[in-house]
Amino acid sequence: MISQTLAEWAHDLVADALPAEVVHATARHLLDGVGNAVAARRLGYGRAGFEVADALGGPPEARPLTGMRAQSAPAAAMATAVLVHALDFDDTHAGALVHPTAVTLPAAFAVGQQTRATGTQVLAATAIGLEAACRLGLASPHGFHSRGLHATGVVGPLAAALVTGRLTGLTTRELVDALGIAGSAGGGLLEFLDTDADTKALHPGTATLNGILAARLAAAGADGPPSVLEGRRGLYAALSAREADPAAIVAELGTRWEATNIGIKPYPSCQLMHVTLDAVAAAVPEAGIDPAHVADIEVRVHPDSLPIVCGPNAGVAAPRSTYDGKFDLPWSVAALLHDGTVDISTYTPDSIARAAVLATARRVRVVEAATDGPAASAPGRAVITLDDGRTLHGHVAGSRGTSAFPLDDAQLRAKFLANCASHDRAGELADRILALADEPDLSAILDLAATIAPVPN
Repeated sequence: MISQTLAEWAHDLVADALPAEVVHATARHLLDGVGNAVAARRLGYGRAGFEVADALGGPPEARPLTGMRAQSAPAAAMATAVLVHALDFDDTHAGALVHPTAVTLPAAFAVGQQTRATGTQVLAATAIGLEAACRLGLASPHGFHSRGLHATGVVGPLAAALVTGRLTGLTTRELVDALGIAGSAGGGLLEFLDTDADTKALHPGTATLNGILAARLAAAGADGPPSVLEGRRGLYAALSAREADPAAIVAELGTRWEATNIGIKPYPSCQLMHVTLDAVAAAVPEAGIDPAHVADIEVRVHPDSLPIVCGPNAGVAAPRSTYDGKFDLPWSVAALLHDGTVDISTYTPDSIARAAVLATARRVRVVEAATDGPAASAPGRAVITLDDGRTLHGHVAGSRGTSAFPLDDAQLRAKFLANCASHDRAGELADRILALADEPDLSAILDLAATIAPVPN
């Protein structure tokens, strides 16, 4: 059974044997995840997750990231996961189309506190979770999305269950049961795309919560089907609309690391529009252009991206909410032309209400352009026609931040510091996260994160 192999790997992995590049990649993604959570918290996002987690209470096992009051580890993890994903600024594996850190960091930090884990132990558990989330998504690229499901919400419970089981010392048999139980919790509807709701931000929260509960249930003696992945009523048979290859989950496991192929976002919006934003930026001269003189903007978009970032409302009316704007490719392209950048301030109530940006968005023409490979790693092309007849062309082979065109450590650090509003202790927090293996526990990191992200009014 595939879950047996996955469980044995997660159980037997020796932390000190992790390749240096995996350790470094894991620390980078923890840094990015913490930064995104800090930004969300200081800007007032994720309130519902914190409020519910606080009400759930429970034994004081763990603090949520940026919080000061301890609660049960499942509750703390839920609040943290909602924060990490709230801005849609968190990392993405292009082939799997999952947000691995959003379901891995919260479990690792919460259960790590519960078990008084060292930095090395947390780092190893995080590496396991990142790898599992990526491989589970890669077994059926875009298959869950094609069914109308958020892949992160589908695979997240299983990844979080492995992280939890690793930190709590589950046996291999218990890990198999935990995976089987977690598989029944996979979900996350994409119906938010047709509304003004931001339920997608909640998916990592419920996924992580359910993953931790699955591990606890397994530890208490509950059984899970070992055929949860390849079975005829298993995860892929039930939830993927495309052919899946569950055996790929464990192919070269431990020697080929997908955790080193996770992209880090330069824009706080859906990954599937990033390559288009880069192509438009490449077309614009350094001095910029006046959007009032733009007659037409043609962008080529992968067919798998169209239903997600080019929905019926996109480029027709103003975004229905700030979260809706993050999935509106034409509007985001227009905002880039007006502002010269797309950042956290792009998706605020005042920003999405700008009539001039909507007028430019209505000049964006989306042309379907199929290419080999997954949508998130497709090339991008844009042609901007000005009212004097001149044309500006932009072409990129892939989007910045992906594994093919990664952000270097300096660029990642700059993103982190910006997310922390350049707080005078943000550099110290970054240094501690990047050197997590040297930390005796998570206390200093949690204290710093709470200091940098005070509770908003």
